[in-house]
Amino acid sequence: MKVLIVGAGPAGSTAAYYLAKTGVDVTVLEKTSFPREKVCGDGLTPRAVREIQKLGLPHPEEEGWRRNKGLRLLAGGRSIELPWPEVSDFPQYGLIRTRLGFDEELARHAQAAGATVLERHSVIEALRSDDGRVTGARAAVLDESGRKTGETRDFTADVVLAADGNSTRTAVSLGIQKRDDRPLGVAVRTYFTSPRHEDDWMEGWLELPGRDGKLLPGYGWVFGVGDGTSNVGLGILNSSKEFGKLDYKQVLREWTAGMPSEWGFTPENQVGEIRGAALPMGFNRTPHYSPGLLLLGDAGGMVSPFNGEGISYAMESARFAAEFIVDASSRSASGGRSTHDADAHLAGYADYVREQWGSHFTLGRAFAALIGKPAVMKLALRTGMPIPVLMRFVVRLLANLTDPSAKGFEDRVIRVLELLVPATSNTSAKSPSGFESAVSATKS
Repeated sequence: MKVLIVGAGPAGSTAAYYLAKTGVDVTVLEKTSFPREKVCGDGLTPRAVREIQKLGLPHPEEEGWRRNKGLRLLAGGRSIELPWPEVSDFPQYGLIRTRLGFDEELARHAQAAGATVLERHSVIEALRSDDGRVTGARAAVLDESGRKTGETRDFTADVVLAADGNSTRTAVSLGIQKRDDRPLGVAVRTYFTSPRHEDDWMEGWLELPGRDGKLLPGYGWVFGVGDGTSNVGLGILNSSKEFGKLDYKQVLREWTAGMPSEWGFTPENQVGEIRGAALPMGFNRTPHYSPGLLLLGDAGGMVSPFNGEGISYAMESARFAAEFIVDASSRSASGGRSTHDADAHLAGYADYVREQWGSHFTLGRAFAALIGKPAVMKLALRTGMPIPVLMRFVVRLLANLTDPSAKGFEDRVIRVLELLVPATSNTSAKSPSGFESAVSATKS
């Protein structure tokens, strides 16, 4: 079986590694050239670290992988440090790694396994057969400056994986559009040289005080990169009434202006510009499977509505996709089965993704709707912050760090919550999931 992957981010490179390792002929098309930046908090929770471990990707501190102990949360004048929980299925540490280095290392890891990675190939559209099945992609070849050369190349494959992020030209060219019934976030970030660059905690600000002390919309983070800089950024959800009406870069400036001067988060210490990106959440682009095509990571809106985490889900979806492809390929080879039979098996990918995260994302969508209400958010923070045991539970829920087979109280509560809600749909362009009625109930 021949596989074409569009995008060499965490999803694309992870899938390429697993496929190449099993002997599958796999080509990855990446529109930029490495190293390249991506707007991100650069924070990797234990869920993402698990995927790095599964890949066998080395991540030593001396090569830019900075370990952290857990989360430090700030709100209402309080600060609480919450170590990553001891869960059998996850490591007990997180990582900070800039996407500038992380993405390239993943791509080179896939190449070392046998994948072909073609940089400066910007996909224009997916290719289809007469019956509508996706059969490949057309790419514009770019020069070293990222400009189009006028040359295009067509690539054919038995299966195409769209791992080209939120904008996903591959899916859009097929008419697969974003859903307006799913959460969407916007994040902006920059770097500052700072004495806080070696912080052992991933710091989350659940309230953003501005220069004048008044609260700003959204949530923020301060992550020490370990190279002399800190990644400082903020996010805001479309459930907030301010969404789409603000200059988010200015909000970040106002927030950092109110921070202690000794932290160094000042204009003269800023490294690079403030950059922003969309956070496609809660399966906001579906279906995740079409004949010949699978959506991975951000291309399928696989960002958690709870905390904006996308890297772990991108890498997990890539691992799932690779497993389905390898299985379909082996079945076809051993039984002489047709493309139709392979497609029938690959269709199970979307069902499997929904089974893994669908209920968790439904809870996250309700959570996103609630925290968009300032009064609800303020009450929740005033109630929860003084109770460490409650905040530890919240962190496990938000970061999806549970062990389904464990019998601990926290795991059982989260399991019950997920059983009580319908799984978010990911198999059609627009289908009811039961979420709308759940949200309506919270408003009444």
